[in-house]
Amino acid sequence: MNRPEAIPGSGGYRCMPRAEVADGRYAVRAVEPQHIEAIRCWRNAQIDVLRQSAPIASPQQAAYYAREIWPDKDAAEPRNILLIYLEDGRPIGYGGLVHIAWEHRRAEVSFLLDPAVARGDAELADLFARFLTLMKTLAFEDLGLARLHTETYALRLVHIATLEACGFRREGRLRGHVWINGQPVDSLLHGCLAADPDPDAG
Repeated sequence: MNRPEAIPGSGGYRCMPRAEVADGRYAVRAVEPQHIEAIRCWRNAQIDVLRQSAPIASPQQAAYYAREIWPDKDAAEPRNILLIYLEDGRPIGYGGLVHIAWEHRRAEVSFLLDPAVARGDAELADLFARFLTLMKTLAFEDLGLARLHTETYALRLVHIATLEACGFRREGRLRGHVWINGQPVDSLLHGCLAADPDPDAG
C-alpha cells in the first residue's frame, strides 16, 4: 500500500478503523513526525520510570521511528501502535499498545505524560485513568484484542492505584527487578481482559 502523504510517518495506522479515539476533551491518534522531538524530551526527563538506560539524542530518535514505527503504520498487524495523547487538541503525553502479539490477542499498555502537565497526584491519576479508558476502547472494541497488560515500577504508587481502580488486576511481582538511584526496586505486573467486568458499571 502506497501512502499518499509526502512526509514519511505522517497519517494514521491502517489497522485502526478510526483515526482518533476520543472521550470528551481527551483523545488519542497516531504519533506523527512533528511529535517525536517532544516525546524524546519527555522520555529523557523521566528515565527513572522507563525501560531506558540513557538519554536519547535527536538523531537516534529519528532513526528509531524511521526504522521501527513509520513502516508499521501500513501493516495489518503492527508490532506497536504509538499514539499522541491530546487534551482539547493539545499534546500532553503519549503511549499506546506495544509488543502486540496478534496471534494471542494481547498487548502491553505504554503511557507517559509531558512532565510539565501533571501538577499533582489527583490530576495524574485522572489523566492516566482517561488514557486507560481510551486504550480499552481501542484494544477491545476497535482491534478485537482480548488482553492488556502492564509492568510498573513499585515506586509509582499513583500509577499502580489507578491501574487497579480501572480494572487491571495485579498478577505478579518481579522482586528487585531494576535498580533506581542505587536501590533495588520491584516491578508489578497487571492485566485486564476484555471479558472482565467494567469497574465503572453498576
